[in-house]
Amino acid sequence: KIDVTINIAQYKIRDKYHVYDGTIFSIGVLYQMFCDMTTVGGGWTLVARVHENNMYGKCTSVSFLSQNPGYFDIVAQDVPVWHVPNNSEFGIGTCITDNEPAIPIVYDTGNAIATNYQYGPNSRGIFEPGFITFRVFNTEKAAMALCSSVKPTGCHTEHFCIGGGGHFPEGVPKQCGDFTSFDWNGYGTNTEWSASREITEASVLLFYR
Repeated sequence: KIDVTINIAQYKIRDKYHVYDGTIFSIGVLYQMFCDMTTVGGGWTLVARVHENNMYGKCTSVSFLSQNPGYFDIVAQDVPVWHVPNNSEFGIGTCITDNEPAIPIVYDTGNAIATNYQYGPNSRGIFEPGFITFRVFNTEKAAMALCSSVKPTGCHTEHFCIGGGGHFPEGVPKQCGDFTSFDWNGYGTNTEWSASREITEASVLLFYR
């Protein structure tokens, strides 16, 4: 643990203290955080982590979402999202016109082709891999937080975007949860609209730098 003030970026910690591995730091007296000091030059702060504890619960059990205060406090230039094996508003926007911009990504591990096949064959026809997209809407105007590694070109985004957790009109409550409809045609089957078991059971890690 290293005591630093909240405005010191992690790449400065790396250079000042010569820390080059994944380490837990304490920021002043405010909070602890995990930092990746090796990937693409280091300096990454883990600010959020989400995985689905019980896909069958459909909002009767809570999926796991963990954030540190850096999620709101850190001014960042780069945002990576890792998929590690292991309540949104309704009706406030329309697919595709109200989706936020999609940003091209650089893969640390894997590639666009591998990403493509993590999702069901029906989904592959309505997204372009190699992007991250924030705040997307589906056909029924339900919102999701982000599409990790894809840019939607169609509107059935609930099958490959995450961070829903609120009201989804189609098949209520079948699409309720952070991994909203990854299991539409069966859990982990990777058929029709269902995602693979690997991507469904992954933890999603968000870092800032």
